[in-house]
Amino acid sequence: MSRDVFRIIGQAQAAYARCIDSDRLEEWPDFFTEKCFYTVTTADNHREGLEAGLIWADTRGMLTDRVSALREANIYERHGYRHILGQPFILAEDGDEVRSETPFLVVRIMRDGASDLFASGRYLDRYLFDGEDAKLAERVVVCDSSRIDTLLALPL
Repeated sequence: MSRDVFRIIGQAQAAYARCIDSDRLEEWPDFFTEKCFYTVTTADNHREGLEAGLIWADTRGMLTDRVSALREANIYERHGYRHILGQPFILAEDGDEVRSETPFLVVRIMRDGASDLFASGRYLDRYLFDGEDAKLAERVVVCDSSRIDTLLALPL
């Protein structure tokens, strides 16, 4: 079956960002396969092969728990994001698996209306396809800066 991988991944990226930016965090884990990997790290740590991340999860259930904690347990100043995504670049295709890299900027909007550039970097993704549907099996969020604000509550 022929599919337009670039279009499908571009749509998946846009839907992912829209979900977070619209504060529909309960839907965020649905972008991932059941057995998945999600981490947020710095470019220096990624380059050095250091595995520890600022956020680390290896199942969709862990992502769901993170959202529950954000909604029910964690105390942080309420804020929102606006993602600006670059074009995804297809790194490799192998059957139903596609690897891609997508640059991003995230603007953080505080309750008082203040906006600032919160994060820049790239998504290193491994998508699994089921027909025309693509889900993230792996997302490594590589932030350009090693200075990460302690208010990293929402997923990037």
